[in-house]
Amino acid sequence: MSSKRKTYSADFKAKLVLEVLEEKRTLNEIASHYEILPKNLLNWKKQFLENMSLAFDKSAVVKEYKEEIEVLQKNNDSLAKKVGTLTIEKDFLEGKLVSSVSFKARKAMIESGHKLSITSQCKLLHINKSSLYYKAVTPFGTEADIKLLNAIDAIYTESPSYGCRRITKQLKKDGFSVGRKHVATAMKFMGIVALYPKPRTTVANKMHHKYPYLLSEFKNDKNQVIIESANQVWSTDITYIKLAHGFAYFAAIIDWNTKKILSWKLSNTMDVSLTTGVLKEALALYPKPDIFNTDQGSQYTASEHIQILVDHDISISMDAKGRSIDNIVIERFWRTLKYEDVYLQHYNTIREADIGIGKFIDYYNSRRLHSSIDYNTPNEVYYQAVNNLEEKTLQKVA
Repeated sequence: MSSKRKTYSADFKAKLVLEVLEEKRTLNEIASHYEILPKNLLNWKKQFLENMSLAFDKSAVVKEYKEEIEVLQKNNDSLAKKVGTLTIEKDFLEGKLVSSVSFKARKAMIESGHKLSITSQCKLLHINKSSLYYKAVTPFGTEADIKLLNAIDAIYTESPSYGCRRITKQLKKDGFSVGRKHVATAMKFMGIVALYPKPRTTVANKMHHKYPYLLSEFKNDKNQVIIESANQVWSTDITYIKLAHGFAYFAAIIDWNTKKILSWKLSNTMDVSLTTGVLKEALALYPKPDIFNTDQGSQYTASEHIQILVDHDISISMDAKGRSIDNIVIERFWRTLKYEDVYLQHYNTIREADIGIGKFIDYYNSRRLHSSIDYNTPNEVYYQAVNNLEEKTLQKVA
């Protein structure tokens, strides 16, 4: 006897989305607890964020459904008259469909909730019923996968110039039985690439506008980017944070000149809400920068993120493809964060990591001495620069 496809109520979906947004547990932990796929949680979260404004505009929704009902009522009589004709045409269309539509497209036509049984639909579309029940494996969802990701993260943090070949060699020395292609897939999943210039082998997403790298004009004769003042350039990125039974994503914005972390956020999903959240917080707390530098990841080329920068009249700079070294200041902070906090603390949950990393960033900004800024703290250098700028502005006005 075949099992029916499991459906979930709106209340159940809403409950799980709110739990995802609370970010007290990783996506995998939530999915495992409720015995659902992590992909479902991501889709429900996206649907929730796209439609949450409807809660405050119920009249528009009611009006829309009323209009649809009126159209359906008008068409009802004519549709009834066509039933006989459609019955005759069915056999003809079935033959044409099977001969002209691919197996993948026909498989996508199957509707589990349709009055016509799954068996009948498969027969009409010439599809083997067993092919419907194949389940794709959730990428990197097992404990062994998490262990591999953590090992890659540790190797990459220690040797950021390592590509997948060297990381694979190191993993094998460390006792992992893994191939280079699998390591390359894992690195892509984690969003990391080796920090060295590489030839451009990919094409930018045509749906997203590509912005040039604006920091080349600030390079010295040693090819180092030298930013002279606070709030001249902000930089941002996302990194992988290992947990005892999973992982999370960490986004931060850093002031290039003073090394101050302006805003940060830990999340169980890597999407545009993560990047726009830290950007909005930084702009609410500090004077806007002249230039905002990112990589070309989809979270940063998304229209929601770009529009915030455009609305604040901020110049947009993006690293060239395969050149994470263009954003070296944030990459160095990742190394500091992981070696001085994450790897030492062994956080168990997102909540625990959120509190611990928050304490470390407070220490990093206010008490940790930095050799690159003459052994001062980022807060000392940043606020001194901001105060000096305010004094100069007042003098000009006077």
